Amino acid sequence: MSGVMKRMGMIFRAKANKALDRAEDPRETLDYSYQKQLELLQKVRRGVADVATSRKRLELQLNQLQGQSAKLEDQGRKALALGREDLAREALSRRAALQQQVSDLEVQHQTLQGEEEKLTLAAQRLQAKVDAFRTKKETIKATYTAAQAQTRIAESFSGISEEMSDVGLAIQRAEDKTAQLQARAGAIDELLASGALDDQSGLAKDDIQAELDRLSGGTDVELELQRMKAELAGGPSAQQQALEGGGAAAPQDTNPQQQSHPRFEK
Repeated sequence: MSGVMKRMGMIFRAKANKALDRAEDPRETLDYSYQKQLELLQKVRRGVADVATSRKRLELQLNQLQGQSAKLEDQGRKALALGREDLAREALSRRAALQQQVSDLEVQHQTLQGEEEKLTLAAQRLQAKVDAFRTKKETIKATYTAAQAQTRIAESFSGISEEMSDVGLAIQRAEDKTAQLQARAGAIDELLASGALDDQSGLAKDDIQAELDRLSGGTDVELELQRMKAELAGGPSAQQQALEGGGAAAPQDTNPQQQSHPRFEK
């Protein structure tokens, strides 16, 4: 069971990694990294500003304590001049306590000044790296975009792109369907011509019927032509009478004169 679970986990991670790889855009990743570097640089700069603010506050305190120390020293001298040694001793004691505070603040001031210098140097170096990364990022993005466009153009020319594949499949399906319809139409025409199928519309005819219709049409034309010739010659001819009478000769009169001048009944 443990082996099955490990295998399922490995398959899931592999598929998830493949899906993420397809979804990942290097340009978006570079922009995200650049944004994170800018945020880090902003934090470093904010740290420099905070350290500088603390250092400035210590300097103000040092100036204030040094002013108080100088004042106590002056008061002690005046008290000693007036013969008040006790007051002079008290003023010098307080001045000594302030001097200890001044010493501690000076140490803190030096520490903060050192931290400020380090953060300032780090901010400058980070700024240089961010600027270099931005230049490289834009170069990589431009190169990737150009390569992507070139790949799409090459795929379009070769017909292996997704869009062109869809177009090719559509054309192939249209050609296959057209060929299928043409084959079906040809098969139906052959079946109708052979008489295997009856034409319910009555328009289609077999070869024998077509030949009979052609001969019949030719006979009608010949009859019309003979009739017109007879009209032009002044009377119907024997051939037209034979054709109109179905091939039987008209009855002849016993009179020889009438025999020499046959008459066609209209």
